[in-house]
Amino acid sequence: MRISRRKSMALAGALLLSAGAAACSPSSGGSSSNSAKGTTTVTFRLWDDQVAKAYRQSFAQFQKANPKIHVDVQVVPWANYFTKLTSDVGGGNPPDIFWTNTSNFGIYADNHQLLDVGTPLKDEQSGWQKSVTDLYTRNGTVWGVPQLWDSIALYYNKDLVKKAGVNPADLTWDPTGKNDTFLAAAKKLTKGSGAGAQYGFNASYDGQAIYWDFAGSNGGVWQKGDRFADADPKTEQAIQYVVNLINKEKVSPPAADTNTNGNKTLQLFTQGKIALFQSGPYNLQNIRQGAKFSWGIAPMLKGPAGRVGVIHGVSALASAKTPHKAATLKVMRWLGSAQGQQAIASGGYAFPGVKADQAAFVGYWKKQGQDVSPFVAAADGTTFPAPLGPKVQAGATAMDPILQQVFLGRTPVAKGLQQAQTAGNKAIAGG
Repeated sequence: MRISRRKSMALAGALLLSAGAAACSPSSGGSSSNSAKGTTTVTFRLWDDQVAKAYRQSFAQFQKANPKIHVDVQVVPWANYFTKLTSDVGGGNPPDIFWTNTSNFGIYADNHQLLDVGTPLKDEQSGWQKSVTDLYTRNGTVWGVPQLWDSIALYYNKDLVKKAGVNPADLTWDPTGKNDTFLAAAKKLTKGSGAGAQYGFNASYDGQAIYWDFAGSNGGVWQKGDRFADADPKTEQAIQYVVNLINKEKVSPPAADTNTNGNKTLQLFTQGKIALFQSGPYNLQNIRQGAKFSWGIAPMLKGPAGRVGVIHGVSALASAKTPHKAATLKVMRWLGSAQGQQAIASGGYAFPGVKADQAAFVGYWKKQGQDVSPFVAAADGTTFPAPLGPKVQAGATAMDPILQQVFLGRTPVAKGLQQAQTAGNKAIAGG
């Protein structure tokens, strides 16, 4: 599951989860009042209808211990999730608790629309996935309780790598070529051309799975503070390497096929037409259901700075305008507990934000015949944060058409990154 299915920033906007298709409940306008029976209703909004099933199981347990608090789980589809949330928050009728991703959370924190959860839940924080907690810490305050997270690893087609004599667990990329073992392997795994081609790797315009990871593993940056800083020598070097994989080495599908189709490389991998597929746990179920061949998971590619991958996560935030703060904080404490996230983990939906539940998620996939420990190692290692900031989505939207031209090979990398940085920061500044 991905935090969103949108491309680039938008792709990262999907961290973990596929977009839910369910309609929101009739009460989805915001907080509910206390009923005549003395029961307080706390509204909880998310965008994934599959994970909502796990939450309903979890809250059934919560309500047994807290019979005077009812949690109303509301699903609003991804397509209009943030439009509706922005409208409800601006109109003074937000849900008590709601999911968000990193590209949309900062504006709520900066506008004093969230409850500080770091202070009342201080004792619980040591049990949370720190890299995700850090993503939702702003100006020294923890605003979110980690719910789900993604890291990056390397899926591989066992038959194809065996035939080519490639060890997917021991591949290094190096823009200087000196220590590069990956490119030669990708070439071995690439055969044919056109519609029937077999590609070695899924290089594409995908920030979460590809180019942010290459930038990070080359020691580059994408942001400094809330501003874009991608016109960085190390980042330029990394993006040039990725673009070359597509347009020069031709070991990855054409950008014309993948720039605006975020699922294209996944489809090619499950069809047996890509041998090495760098991606996150959000594609575990997709690959399990779609691949008709044996596959495995190895650590992500190693770069000059080591294995440095994007960590992205969904957190639960609490509205500062909730009319029942005490009940809302009780629910937030449950959402940050091992018992509260057990249903998510044991059902194999996503890596849980509570570390004690991670073994249950790993165990689920072990029963499916897959070792998902490379994702755990990536999250516990050196990570590269997905873009943050109150206006980062506006900036990413401005950068998008420029970066697409870079991946198509129509704009030189250095020129394109500088143009994208300028456009992105202008949008952030409101220009």
